[in-house]
Amino acid sequence: MSSTNSPEAVKKLLENMQSDLRALSLECKKKFPPVKEAAESGIIKVKTIAARNTEILAALKENSSEVVQPFLMGCGTKEPKITQLCLAAIQRLMSHEVVSETAAGNIINMLWQLMENSLEELKLLQTVLVLLTTNTVVHDEALSKAIVLCFRLHFTKDNITNNTAAATVRQVVTVVFERMVAEDEQHRDIIEQPALVQANSNRRSVSTLKPCAKDAYMLFQDLCQLVNADAPYWLVGMTEMTRTFGLELLESVLNDFPQVFLQHQEFSFLLKERVCPLVIKLFSPNIKFRQGSNTSSSPAPVEKPYFPICMRLLRVVSVLIKQFYSLLVTECEIFLSLLVKFLDADKPQWLRAVAVESIHRLCVQPQLLRSFCQSYDMKQHSTKVFRDIVNALGSFIQSLFLVPPTGNPATANQAGNNNAGGTVSAPANPGMLGIGGGVTLLPAFEYRGTWIPILTITVQGSAKATYLEMLDKVEPPTIPEGYAMSVAFHCLLDLVRGITSMIEGELGETETECQPTSEAASSTTQSSEQQELQSTADEMDKEIVNKAVWEEMVNACWCGLLAALSLLLDASTDEAATENILKAELTMAALCGRLGLVTSRDAFITAICKGSLPPHYALTVLNTTTAATLSNKSYSIQGQSVMMISPSSESHQQVVAVGQPLAVQPQGTVMLTSKNIQCMRTLLNLAHCHGAVLGTSWQLVLATLQHLVWILGLKPSSGGALKPGRAVEGPSTVLTTAVMTDLPVISNILSRLFESSQYLDDVSLHHLINALCSLSLEAMDMAYGNNKEPSLFAVAKLLETGLVNMHRIEILWRPLTGHLLEKVCQHPNSRMREWGAEALTSLIKAGLTFNHDPPLSQNQRLQLLLLNPLKEMSSINHPDIRLKQLECVLQILQSQGDSLGPGWPLVLGVMGAIRNDQGESLIRTAFQCLQLVVTDFLPTMPCSCLQIVVDVAGSFGLHNQELNISLTSIGLLWNISDYFFQRGEIIEKELNKEEAAQQKQAEEKGVVLNRPFHPAPPFDCLWLCLYAKLGELCVDPRPAVRKSAGQTLFSTIGAHGTLLQHSTWHTVIWKVLFHLLDRVRESSTTADKEKIESGGGNILIHHSRDTAEKQWAETWVLTLAGVARIFNTRRYLLQPLGDFSRAWDVLLDHIQSAALSKNNEVSLAALKSFQEILQIVSPVRDSDKPETPPAVNVPVSVLLGSISGPGLSRPFVRTDSIGERLGRYSSSEPPIVTDELEDLNLWWAAWNTWYRIGSESTKPPITFDKLTFIPSQPFLTALIQIFPALYQHIKTGFSMDDLQKLGVILHSAVSVPISSDASPFILPSYTEAVLTSLQEAVLTALDVLQKAICIGSENMQIMYPAIFDQLLAFVEFSCKPPQYGQLETKHIANAKYNQIQLFAPAEWVALNYVPFAERSLEVVVDLYQKTACHKAVVNEKVLQNIIKTLRFPLSLKYSCPSESTWKLAVSSLLKVLSIGLPVARQHASSGKFDSMWPELANTFEDFLFTKRSRD
Repeated sequence: MSSTNSPEAVKKLLENMQSDLRALSLECKKKFPPVKEAAESGIIKVKTIAARNTEILAALKENSSEVVQPFLMGCGTKEPKITQLCLAAIQRLMSHEVVSETAAGNIINMLWQLMENSLEELKLLQTVLVLLTTNTVVHDEALSKAIVLCFRLHFTKDNITNNTAAATVRQVVTVVFERMVAEDEQHRDIIEQPALVQANSNRRSVSTLKPCAKDAYMLFQDLCQLVNADAPYWLVGMTEMTRTFGLELLESVLNDFPQVFLQHQEFSFLLKERVCPLVIKLFSPNIKFRQGSNTSSSPAPVEKPYFPICMRLLRVVSVLIKQFYSLLVTECEIFLSLLVKFLDADKPQWLRAVAVESIHRLCVQPQLLRSFCQSYDMKQHSTKVFRDIVNALGSFIQSLFLVPPTGNPATANQAGNNNAGGTVSAPANPGMLGIGGGVTLLPAFEYRGTWIPILTITVQGSAKATYLEMLDKVEPPTIPEGYAMSVAFHCLLDLVRGITSMIEGELGETETECQPTSEAASSTTQSSEQQELQSTADEMDKEIVNKAVWEEMVNACWCGLLAALSLLLDASTDEAATENILKAELTMAALCGRLGLVTSRDAFITAICKGSLPPHYALTVLNTTTAATLSNKSYSIQGQSVMMISPSSESHQQVVAVGQPLAVQPQGTVMLTSKNIQCMRTLLNLAHCHGAVLGTSWQLVLATLQHLVWILGLKPSSGGALKPGRAVEGPSTVLTTAVMTDLPVISNILSRLFESSQYLDDVSLHHLINALCSLSLEAMDMAYGNNKEPSLFAVAKLLETGLVNMHRIEILWRPLTGHLLEKVCQHPNSRMREWGAEALTSLIKAGLTFNHDPPLSQNQRLQLLLLNPLKEMSSINHPDIRLKQLECVLQILQSQGDSLGPGWPLVLGVMGAIRNDQGESLIRTAFQCLQLVVTDFLPTMPCSCLQIVVDVAGSFGLHNQELNISLTSIGLLWNISDYFFQRGEIIEKELNKEEAAQQKQAEEKGVVLNRPFHPAPPFDCLWLCLYAKLGELCVDPRPAVRKSAGQTLFSTIGAHGTLLQHSTWHTVIWKVLFHLLDRVRESSTTADKEKIESGGGNILIHHSRDTAEKQWAETWVLTLAGVARIFNTRRYLLQPLGDFSRAWDVLLDHIQSAALSKNNEVSLAALKSFQEILQIVSPVRDSDKPETPPAVNVPVSVLLGSISGPGLSRPFVRTDSIGERLGRYSSSEPPIVTDELEDLNLWWAAWNTWYRIGSESTKPPITFDKLTFIPSQPFLTALIQIFPALYQHIKTGFSMDDLQKLGVILHSAVSVPISSDASPFILPSYTEAVLTSLQEAVLTALDVLQKAICIGSENMQIMYPAIFDQLLAFVEFSCKPPQYGQLETKHIANAKYNQIQLFAPAEWVALNYVPFAERSLEVVVDLYQKTACHKAVVNEKVLQNIIKTLRFPLSLKYSCPSESTWKLAVSSLLKVLSIGLPVARQHASSGKFDSMWPELANTFEDFLFTKRSRD
């Protein structure tokens, strides 16, 4: 009470004392006057003390004898009320510690008297307790008297008093020893700690002990005397004592105050000389007793063990071993041997139960077990105590199964109610209702018909005993069935847990402390040998000693443990029990592994593996390795060998899964029980947590897991994790819901197991990889020759292992990828292959994304190492593998594209390795990759890879599996060219740098640098490769590809050609453009004319494209237009090249062959190109016009310049903008006529071409049939329209011969009829007197000529008569339409051009020539008016010819096709005559007009006297 010294508390105490004394005085007033007086004088005494002293409590203590006296006298009255009042007052004084030693002695004497008179017994005990606990004034006789008083009260007839006294005795004994401990504490600083007592000490003297210690010594000594039924030395006055109570007191002292015995030789002497012999003596009935088979409940013979004593002895033994083992090594050996004997089957059940409880107490103290091992097992000629304990437990457990208990001897008459028989029917108790299939709710072990329930007896790691605690029982208790088994089971578990955690802990300390040099194990044990070792041997030796101890412990116990655990595992029907057994096996396996004890490690692992698989499962790896080596170590009990127990087939386990065994020829199905699944989880746990120590046992573990995974139907998913898969083999795999919920957990643990491989050292990791590879090979062998689902366990786990070990991937990359590439990916079984590829690609992706140190960008070797397997996959022909490969490339690009660097050629090579015959999906995936590269990664890759990109893109264009891909790849080429253009300078610089480096290398090696288009600079070569690729695509068999490629090629050259060196243009023209034109012309002329019904699928083809020939025609048009445009826009670049004229001739030749092709579209387009190269038309006029593919006979328009290559408008806008940017000629500006362009040879070459085209195309065919080709009007119009512009360039040398040639062409052109189905588009309605475009063009051509003659030199004017002849021939057409060879034509009015008959054979329609003839006549009149006086006109009798020509329409008069004709003829004749006759008269003398006059007369006559009547 901390507050007893406060002024308030002191004041209160004084008040209470005075009131107590007053109360006492009042009570004794009548009966006991002496007491009354004493009380009153006491009041005065208290007041005086309080008044005189400042330290009131100290003064009270000094005078305590006097102060207490009235109360002692009060107690002497033996009056209950007074006695109670006095005892209460005395207790109050004690609690304030104001009682002196003398007063205390007086109080104890007074209490003794009360005790002898049996008064206020409970109050007495309370008073003693307060007296002894509040202060330490009571010693020696007084103390012993107080203790005896309590003992005496323990043996009264009143139960409450007895129990209270027992508790008080216990507390008082404790107080005595606590005082001693406190006394030691006080003197600790002054006297140094005495050395630990040596076991052979023989010191009896008590004189040296301090007061409290002496009391304790005397008390303990007397307790021993009393238990031994001898008289006490110190506790004088004891009348009665029981052995059980004495043993309890001994035990509590030994247990609570071990330091007293360990630090004081006197006490340790007592322990050795008194306690141990006593215990051994008392044990003798138990040792000698043998339980008979017919024990009855008759009174026990002398030697029969007595439960209360025996149980208490065992408690004492437990304490002795636990606390004083180091003092009592020899004695403990005896105790331990006794304990082991008590487990024998012939001992009473209760004795076996308490013995096993005692052993359990030892099993939870691993350091103690370690000491046993060192002190006994490791000594020669010593009992192998530790091994015996473990083996005894094993035998004990086994005996419970083999010899069912025959009832408890002490309660044999109750056997009926007790159900102590060996085969108890579990459902007897309503709380244990059975479930179908032999499964009971009650946890139990069941083995070969013996059913033993498992009871919950203790929490793990603590040995909480039941029967060792039954201190109130006199008769042996009934041991419930299964109790002994349950304790023994817990012994094993705690033993394993303790040993392993202790050794693991010490190993851990060793590993942290023992850096290479010093190896120290810091185990704090109390073994004296250990301490001697510590002082004598250095750290290194200590480590060796420790290791020897650890190994001895494991070697001593593993056989027994494994035998017992295997048996229990097989017998267990309870999940929790199974879990504990497995955990024990697991920790032992791990420990053996850490200590390098291979045999024992493999034995435990094999046990777990066997438990995981169905009974008698044929797994060779388990049956060969350890079972054989173990059989010779087995030990037998009662003739039963118990080493590796084969599972009992009638095991009452719930079947949770039915699956197929993993075998080449599976026979039926196998069943997995929930226990198998539990074992599997343990196995996973073992591998997960202890992979580093498994070494070669990986093979065992993984083989078992593979079989389990197979039976459960787990299939690998992404990343190698195994997920529940659907049963591929049909309904053979049946899983209960219980196991279904478990499966995700199992697959999760499986994954974590391989995740933990990242913590393995390199050697362990290689063990793991090798084990997986050999498993994989086995699985592959099984999968050969059948299409069954293969086991993918090994492959999936190789993948997982690789993924988690990325930080050191180099050490396992080659074996890992080598196995996957060479073996798995090439396997004929598709599932196996697919997974090989999945694993390989996942590893590559992970390797590239992993954050390596140093990063991949600085470790090119590693990057190439990682990418190499990807490239090597290209050599595998299976399309599924290639698809995986490409998907991998795609993902690498998406995640790592920016940092591939030197890996680009490998990656691009994979895309380019796809061949045309490899299926659409492959090509599509590869193409996706390429698209990604082109859109996102061109700037990040080395420029030297750009050419590879071009090649790969080109190769996709040529793939004919999927049109869209080809077209898109052409788009990619355009994007690539755009990229080249935008970053031209950077690329050029980098390429030149690389070129220089390569050149240098080549020179050093003495080889010639070889690359395509060699003399051109590297950047130009890049362009040329691009053009060449597009060129190849321009002659692809598919029209859409050709069209797209053509447009792109010409757009690219047009838009970006300015970047090329001047000299490179030579290569462009000859190697790219003309080469392309040749191939297109060749293909067009040999193309098939067969009709193509549809364009694949349900796509209809327009009639203008329904033959290959027509489709090639489009390509020809496009190509020619493109080349012509380049010649036109880049003439300033091309003309300075040396062989421009040769190129011009070749181009003209191409134009000519196209113009003369029997295809309207091609021929018309050729003329347009002709116009363009003559710069008659500017190439960009129709940029805003919608793109319209021209139909064959229905041109969009025939205006000059309106038709250019379809779809080319967009790129040409690009041309302009880039042209402006570079300050070059802009192709959209009107062409600038420069001196070079006046090169006459070029123009005359053009004239000759024009003439050849004109004469060939307008020449009438010799025979006619349905398919005869007749040139179209637009073609002829375009042809004639070319002449005026061409004439401007050649007029200086234009001769009469040329004029004749021209005349023939004009005449033939006008004579060509048109097909009736085209006539509505070309002809005006019949009533309108309008000229067709062709007729206008012809007149324009003649007009241009006559104007040129008019202003030309004199010698040109001789051409006038020829022009008149030409025009007059046209005038005759009004009445006499021209014939076109032998072709029969209809007049336009009769032509059927009903639209419904669009595809009927065409009829040929002659044009309405009247307007043309009349117009020609007007031109004649005009021209004659101007030229009548010209010498040539006079000489060539032009006037006569005019009259002669007009005579025919005039003579027909009304019979003319058109009435207007003869009227116009009349007026024209009069006009001509009005000018001509004066000229005739002028030249009358020359005779040049002589023949004109008769002609004139006849004309008038015919006109006036028309022979034909009007219709």
